[in-house]
Amino acid sequence: MSTTLRVREPQSFGTTDPEPRQTRMTGVLPAQELVGAVSEGWISAGDFKIRSDAIQPASVDLRLGERAWALRCSFLPDSGSTVMERVADLGQEELDVHRGVQLERDRPYLIELVEDLALPSHIRAKANPKSSTGRLDVFTRVITDRNNRFDEIPAGYRGKLFLEVVPRSFAVRVKSLLSLNQLRLALGDARVSDDELRIAHRADPLLYRGSDPVKKLDVSDGLFLSLDLKGPRRRVVGYRAKRHSHRLDMTKVRHYHWRDYWEPVHPEPGGRIVLDPEVFYLLLSDEGVCVPPEYAAEMMAYDPTAGELRTHYAGFFDPGFGWDPTGARPGSRAALEVRARDVPFMVEDGQPICKLAFERMKVRPDRLYGFQIGSNYQGQETMLSKHFVEQTAGTRAETDASDDGDGEPAPAQDELF
Repeated sequence: MSTTLRVREPQSFGTTDPEPRQTRMTGVLPAQELVGAVSEGWISAGDFKIRSDAIQPASVDLRLGERAWALRCSFLPDSGSTVMERVADLGQEELDVHRGVQLERDRPYLIELVEDLALPSHIRAKANPKSSTGRLDVFTRVITDRNNRFDEIPAGYRGKLFLEVVPRSFAVRVKSLLSLNQLRLALGDARVSDDELRIAHRADPLLYRGSDPVKKLDVSDGLFLSLDLKGPRRRVVGYRAKRHSHRLDMTKVRHYHWRDYWEPVHPEPGGRIVLDPEVFYLLLSDEGVCVPPEYAAEMMAYDPTAGELRTHYAGFFDPGFGWDPTGARPGSRAALEVRARDVPFMVEDGQPICKLAFERMKVRPDRLYGFQIGSNYQGQETMLSKHFVEQTAGTRAETDASDDGDGEPAPAQDELF
């Protein structure tokens, strides 16, 4: 049974809280301090409360409110305007999210979130899509009043939160109190340098290839991850979104059959695939990622010098992702959300494609990512979201039994987690 965290009225942190001393510890706030942040009113949700299962090891789930607007175009408020002032100009239709609403492909929507913020003057916040949101190619960004940056919320912010939502590959149905995004709170500069990453990797490996730690890290303001496209022609190395699928209800879990929404992707000889322009792909990292309890991580935006493609809508990796204190699990592979721009683009096995930046936790969290808190993607060998009935295509463990004799893969067997 879920419990609720009682929320007191927000204190006036923006004016009365003193600036932090130089000796104050920096870092991302862990679950137990996020519980405290809720009780102190830094994050509040009015009559809806904030349930304990919304508190993740290093983030808080944000929930959709009851009002939404179909927009003429995306926007950011300038330093002198609020979000609602811009909606008055750009909103074309108000929608009631309470009973559920369908969002059409490639149209921007703005949805009011349940949670409000009253941050202290020394605490900043950052938002990111949940992994399941990114895996459905639903593009989301948090917008705040008088702030011309998406997802980044300045220290001391007091006010409402709004979510821009743009479904790209599928029309989706959403409903109030559904969580599409997460929020992290942080104190000071928590970034981990490349030298610190190398030292941490020697003590507790951050990347594995197969069952062995990666011997030499490829780093530049974070760890580079590469693609796994190896294997015979019959192996499924990824999925390509179908462009004319049925609507997908994001409130339903383990409900849909993947073949109704995705086409399997097989490698060409030599371990490569050609990405069609403006088509969404789900691929897997070659490396297993391990985020020790002392760290949190975030997948960074693609480097445009690496090619005409975009990787990763969803970015937060919680403490404990892929980590096993016994060393029995060699990390968990990362799902990579990829879209080529303008022209067909070839990617090859082992090609670096994205970067994972690490931040220090303020203190070790009292809960970690994994099966004990119901995390969906620990030890994943497939890259599909939790909305689909689990299937085995795409795993490293595929054998010749998956070949039905005509050189093409046999249909995957559907089974529940």
